[in-house]
Amino acid sequence: MLILGMICLLTAVLGGLARLAINVPNFAQYQAGAHGALMIAGFFGTVISLERAVALHRFWPYLAPLCAGLGGVVLLAPFPVVVSPILFCLSGALFLVASWLVYRQMPAIFTFTLFLGALSLLLGNLVWLLRAEVSVAMPFWMSFLVLTIAGERLELTRLLPPKPVGRLIFIGLLGFIVLAACLILFAVPHATQLLAASWLILALWLLRYDIARRTVRQTGLTRFVAVCLLLGYGWLAVGGFLGLVGAFENGHPWRDSALHAIFLGFVFSMVIGHAAIIFPAVMRVKIPYHPFFYLPLAALQLSLLVRVVGNLGDLWVLRQAGGLLNGLSLALFVLTILASVIRGAASRRVAA
Repeated sequence: MLILGMICLLTAVLGGLARLAINVPNFAQYQAGAHGALMIAGFFGTVISLERAVALHRFWPYLAPLCAGLGGVVLLAPFPVVVSPILFCLSGALFLVASWLVYRQMPAIFTFTLFLGALSLLLGNLVWLLRAEVSVAMPFWMSFLVLTIAGERLELTRLLPPKPVGRLIFIGLLGFIVLAACLILFAVPHATQLLAASWLILALWLLRYDIARRTVRQTGLTRFVAVCLLLGYGWLAVGGFLGLVGAFENGHPWRDSALHAIFLGFVFSMVIGHAAIIFPAVMRVKIPYHPFFYLPLAALQLSLLVRVVGNLGDLWVLRQAGGLLNGLSLALFVLTILASVIRGAASRRVAA
């Protein structure tokens, strides 16, 4: 299943480069329009639902990541176009049921947030199936990733403060996000701006209440994770601010900057930061921390900054160069994780 997810990731990255008029293999050029679906429903749909299946310790939840991975691979094969979104919808439905079981077993705000994230994934997949437009599904896919990360931060650190005001603000944010999703479904004007306002407030809330502000003063892996978190929250705020001026709308000149500030700046900063924590739990491998982890993180931040500046300033060369460097930084991250896994396995052999 992880191999299927990595195929989706590779094709999605190459498809994104094709959208920037960069020469890539033909199979990826054909999937340029499905770049977002492959990255979110394919790659993240696979790895996040796999993590949920591991937590439940049952057989059937593993069908969700299997369907998500197959849905991405089917896009590359000569199957009818409708097969892939149907598989994604089946995956989303199974993932939603698994997330509801997690909430039933442990009723809490963080598990309910994870459930809302799974619901957003299913809605995005259904919208793509029925409307056949990735841009229409994008706000729901965005909600899937942002809510999942917010819920996992609540789970990993129990960062909700004891003061009632912080709890009420977070619950209110969930209400605003649900309201924005309903308005988007009915194509209400300015609904995406309400969603963007929710992301901006959520970023400020996380910056205020996450313990990363304290742990960034420590050393080693703890400090590295905190740096990733703080950078990610900053990019979420940037994406929310750009969305407030309408950049989430299809055809807006700043849409590329708004979406990638969230999907690359926020989401992948979280992925890089938590890789050494979550991947060992899912894959049963050891990923020892090394200061080299900062290299792919820095490469991602700088390349995204180049891309955003190029887009906002209407400088195509900068935007294209930033996109190419985005892909290379993700490749560097994958190689860093693989090297760390090999190093961890070697250390275990030496210890044995």
